[in-house]
Amino acid sequence: MCRGSTGERHGQARIVRHRAVEVETAAAHCWTALLAGCDSAGRWELAPRLRRLSEATSLYTGPHWWFADGAVHRRRVAGAQSSIEEAIEDGDGGDFARAFIGYDHAMASAVVCAASPDRKPSRA
Repeated sequence: MCRGSTGERHGQARIVRHRAVEVETAAAHCWTALLAGCDSAGRWELAPRLRRLSEATSLYTGPHWWFADGAVHRRRVAGAQSSIEEAIEDGDGGDFARAFIGYDHAMASAVVCAASPDRKPSRA
């Protein structure tokens, strides 16, 4: 049973990493479009990729934790994601940079806290 759990968790971690790489690439395209004042497709690729990363993270952390003990982290991630989307809509590169820093911190905090040995066991 441990091997299956470890393998499943490893697979989920790989998906999170893959989604994070997609977000980084889309963020670079978006940042370039914002700096250039363009309304290109690159500017709009990021939001759906952020949502996919959040979904992958919820599976990695465990949906029970994500929606219960980790709800504060989930709300921080969602708030930062909304700030990014608003900055993209407004074409504001400075707000985008600040929001992305907040998103990165919120997501990293969620992953670290979910993996903490002090984490309460899931009752799911």
